[in-house]
Amino acid sequence: MKAAVLTRFGAPLTVTTVPDPVPGTGEVLVEVVAASVIPYTDEVIAGSRGFQLNLPITLGAGAVGRVRAVGPDATRLRVGDWVLCDPTIRSRDDALTPDIMLQGWSARGDGGLHLQDYVGNGSFAEQLLVPTENAVPLGAFDRADAGRLAAAATVCLVPYGGLLAAELQAGETVLISGATGNFGSAGVAMALAMGAATVIAPGRDEKMLAELENRFGRRVRTVRLGGTQEMLDAAPGPIDVVLDLLPPSAGNEPVRQAAMTVRERGRVVLMGGVQDDISLPYRWLMRNSITLRGQWLHPRTANRSFIELIKAGLLDLNQFDVTEFALDDIADAVDHAATSGRFTATVIRP
Repeated sequence: MKAAVLTRFGAPLTVTTVPDPVPGTGEVLVEVVAASVIPYTDEVIAGSRGFQLNLPITLGAGAVGRVRAVGPDATRLRVGDWVLCDPTIRSRDDALTPDIMLQGWSARGDGGLHLQDYVGNGSFAEQLLVPTENAVPLGAFDRADAGRLAAAATVCLVPYGGLLAAELQAGETVLISGATGNFGSAGVAMALAMGAATVIAPGRDEKMLAELENRFGRRVRTVRLGGTQEMLDAAPGPIDVVLDLLPPSAGNEPVRQAAMTVRERGRVVLMGGVQDDISLPYRWLMRNSITLRGQWLHPRTANRSFIELIKAGLLDLNQFDVTEFALDDIADAVDHAATSGRFTATVIRP
């Protein structure tokens, strides 16, 4: 089969022929129909993201496709089934603190790198081998929607995991810190799909703030990034949940300012890339019974409920504008992704 392989950091991806994967026990082989190209793929290729990768490796995180073969222990998946391939792979020998890797993308620690050696190759390929639990059935599915679903899953499942961790309830007010970024803007869409009454969206990108207002209407209240009081003034009432999705370049002060907006007994979830420590007042946290939680990615169960939100019409795939490329044009796809805006996506169709 053909695959786009990263042989060394700083070199372009090479589309080459590699051996066809063969599924064993606990594995599923999927024909890749669509794989999303994340906007910062060029940075991963260059090595500037500092991701842990054992090279050479086929890049690509996640896919939509059809089952080609299953291992002998599969009891429900059948050849021909449509599936969403979750790139978050967890070791099976420690239920409490499993080692984790993102297939075709990065690893967490030595254990994640060990997993990568076994099932590390990603979705920029004609076929993808995944653990059985990572092939999420889609049921009846239109092939024309594969690109949009792949794109939506890539950006939406991250903030969805944060909102699930916050135990967001319908009718609550959510502040998305970093709302004008790729994951932040998707977080706005996910909070609304989950029933948030109001989403407060602070940011510096005035063009994107205007787009959020136009796209989602009165349930979104944008704020030209200021301090804590400006965000509080934009809210119709108490802020129940703060979800931080700020990038590494943001620094720690915007994280702190957003966290301090949450109401008594409110919840703050940290999912961004900020590198520096943040300082929050001990007495404020204690006396207001604030829940502060870090969250990396999403639980396995989120895939199923994410699909159901789409089937119910609560999350509209049509809001994603997708440009598709052939696998042989991977270099053009990476360049296109790097310049894409929010709610626009780049997809490989192997």
